[in-house]
Amino acid sequence: MRGVVDDLDTPVPVLPRLPGILQEDEFLARWLDAFDASLAPVFVVLDNLDAYIRPETAPPDFLAWLAGWVEARLDDAWPLEQSRHVVAEAAGLLRRTGTAGGIRDAMSVSAGPGSRVQVEDTGGTTYSTEPRAALPGLPRAEVRIVVVVPAGDPSEVQRRLERAAHQFVPAHVRCVITVSVDAPQGETPQTG
Repeated sequence: MRGVVDDLDTPVPVLPRLPGILQEDEFLARWLDAFDASLAPVFVVLDNLDAYIRPETAPPDFLAWLAGWVEARLDDAWPLEQSRHVVAEAAGLLRRTGTAGGIRDAMSVSAGPGSRVQVEDTGGTTYSTEPRAALPGLPRAEVRIVVVVPAGDPSEVQRRLERAAHQFVPAHVRCVITVSVDAPQGETPQTG
């Protein structure tokens, strides 16, 4: 946290702003030095606020706080750069919650760099001028997600994707997720 920076000077000390008679009081001067030291981190954050609210430059503890602003759930196993990417993309993804493209992009972000995601939606919409026309899609709403990751534990990736699916797939739609690890040439892929 910002409060543990040693010898952090405040850009706005309080003592020089007081009337001259109060500046001579030794006890008040010591007390205000402690007050200035406790306010210094606040000024540092406010002076650099732009860097704090950008996912690309935010300190790691503030990044977790920013994630809460956009309902992004960060995974402790992710490297810092992937967490930054998730927070940066989260606001745009929330606008597309429930759509096939939004689900695909959310799964891609959650699966990590180098992953391939395929989303199959069994539903559909249509219109017809004839009554009792055939409906598109299948009678049961379902989303099938197939993810191929370049490396890692498929069960760990599966857990992350299921958590993301709870946020981006509509609650009334059944979701089936299949994860496999991209195997080198001649090896059998690992599935979870």
